[in-house]
Amino acid sequence: MTERVLVLIGTNKGAFVLESDRNRADWKLRGPYCDHWVIHHVIADPASGTLYAGGGNGWTGAGVWRSDDLGHNWRLSGEGLAYDEDEPKLTSVWSLAKSNGQLLAGVEPAGLFESRDGGESFTHVEGLRAHPSRPEWQSGGGGMILHSLVADPRDGDEIWVGISVAGVFHSADGGGTWAPRNRGTRADYNPEDQRYPEYGQCVHSLVRAAGDKVRLYQQNHCGMYRSDDGGIEWQSIEDGLPSSFGFPAAAHPRDPDTLYLVPLNGDSAGRYMPEGRAAVWRSRDGGRSWADLRNGLPQENAFLCILRQALTTDSLDPVGVYFGSNSGSLFASRDEGENWTMIAQHLPIIFSLETVVLDT
Repeated sequence: MTERVLVLIGTNKGAFVLESDRNRADWKLRGPYCDHWVIHHVIADPASGTLYAGGGNGWTGAGVWRSDDLGHNWRLSGEGLAYDEDEPKLTSVWSLAKSNGQLLAGVEPAGLFESRDGGESFTHVEGLRAHPSRPEWQSGGGGMILHSLVADPRDGDEIWVGISVAGVFHSADGGGTWAPRNRGTRADYNPEDQRYPEYGQCVHSLVRAAGDKVRLYQQNHCGMYRSDDGGIEWQSIEDGLPSSFGFPAAAHPRDPDTLYLVPLNGDSAGRYMPEGRAAVWRSRDGGRSWADLRNGLPQENAFLCILRQALTTDSLDPVGVYFGSNSGSLFASRDEGENWTMIAQHLPIIFSLETVVLDT
């Protein structure tokens, strides 16, 4: 069989698709799709090849687009994507995830919806916004958004979410009830005696490592963390990095100890790659040590910001690694980050990247 690799791109002017064969040397760009909507996240269902794109804004409202032909044609769906009348207006979908036949959607203002019919209609998972801490959730720089969704691939009742600024929450009963999972993560913007609250942290990205063990990695506004028990306890792994601040994280698809980050120079110093020198940082030992990967990346005047969902990997061997910037450039590595090539440029602001490898 021939393998096709798709890089799915969410931007502020629609969805795009980059396509190559397994060699990942030559890429063809398609798009923009989805009527030039603001698209925050595009994912694929590997089993069916169906693509989903979530987005919207205050003008268009929130919606989920679906393509059944690998992105050539799209239709807007999303009936039920609305809160009750006494709740704020739902403005956008920020994150999507497939889990045991369900499609999950994280939205703004922060909340969770699920679809059991392939995105045609959605139901509010009310337990999350019913949590007692909800009146104290604050908006981050991008708003009060549920931007990270981690669903257990074997147990559909286990879900982790990341919310700015509220923290990480976990449900073990399919979203009926939730508990904060933030112990050990800092909130440096709080008074000194409140630096480690139960909730209220500004999580930027939440990803799950490969393997049977429930290991999570988190890039936070205030540090980088690893949890080996599903978020019950977190430990800092930022030593060796040039900054404790960044947005995205991407886990290796097979090695639980390998993680990729793109540190930025700080929350108040411009939010670009330190010294204007582009690098992706990789750990091979669960965050105990780090190496900067720069070969092929610009090393001067590269004032790039990589947003929270704009770093990802593919499932091939060796693993491909991809990141996209707010200036519309997209870089890829075919050898786990050792060497890099620009595979697209002059795109709109890149919000998210995901990949899917298909047999044809």
